[in-house]
Amino acid sequence: MTRDALQLQFDDNSLLPLLFGQHDENLTRLEQQLGVSLASFGNNVTVTGPEDSRQAAGEALGALYERLKKGMAVGNAEVDAAARMALSQSRDAGLQAMHGKELALVTKKRHVTPRSAGQVTYLKALFANELVFGLGPAGTGKTYLAVAMAVTWLLSGKVDRLILSRPAVEAGERLGFLPGDMKEKVDPYLRPLYDALHDLMPGDQVIKRLETGEIEIAPLAFMRGRTLSNAFIILDEAQNTTPTQMKMFLTRLGENSRMVVTGDLSQVDLPRGQRSGLRDAADLLAGIDSVTFVQFTDADVVRHKLVTRIVQAYAARDAGLAQEADLFERP
Repeated sequence: MTRDALQLQFDDNSLLPLLFGQHDENLTRLEQQLGVSLASFGNNVTVTGPEDSRQAAGEALGALYERLKKGMAVGNAEVDAAARMALSQSRDAGLQAMHGKELALVTKKRHVTPRSAGQVTYLKALFANELVFGLGPAGTGKTYLAVAMAVTWLLSGKVDRLILSRPAVEAGERLGFLPGDMKEKVDPYLRPLYDALHDLMPGDQVIKRLETGEIEIAPLAFMRGRTLSNAFIILDEAQNTTPTQMKMFLTRLGENSRMVVTGDLSQVDLPRGQRSGLRDAADLLAGIDSVTFVQFTDADVVRHKLVTRIVQAYAARDAGLAQEADLFERP
């Protein structure tokens, strides 16, 4: 492979400090992740390295520059996302989505755009379907993007309220052994949903909308017997539902509502031998119109890079155990 240089030129000099980052930090991150060398001089950047890597770096920098031209932020997360997109098979669509309006979610505090190829597919599904299942490992943005979509719809008046729910089952613990009243018992299980809301909206608005009922965060058991109309409804950690609970939740869907179900089938905390309602729904509902399943992989993990390696290590171990079990069971 040739190591000829690629020359890039950026017209707006005022955006270059934001594009390059403090002490050229953004360029350094791209160098490390794409295997290239980047040298800036004035409004020009010289890219050297293998041809495919040069092309990826050029397109990543171009996408980040377009974000800045449109008034969108560029930080470490966006730089990492641009590198990730540039290496994906759907490079063009992914980088376009980073600065385009088609999949952008605008909230009071964030301008949310996809950061992986899987997130592009997921957001397209959220826009197009009434019921979406997001499946895959931790750190892929399944819940965060669903909450961002829900907040966007609430602020734009497309729905009247948000309903966010989780089953109160975690790592073998039982609510009855925790101190406090029912709210104090269940709030720790629902904390990730509160965190996402506060990241997307000013804290006073979150509190106000929780008080008025426009936003409701409740354990799954509180959904029984209700019909949820004009609402955006999210069920998180759905791998910890039973088939009966999943059926109950899905049949709450009312008129002018959207529903998103997220979960990781590798982290089921149900008692041994109890079938996951998420697995049951995936087997039963595949192929139904307006129901879409989006499967994330470790390539979509957008947290610290170590999280990706951790997910890969566990997946490899689990795959090996499954293969051993298959061999053991053969006659």
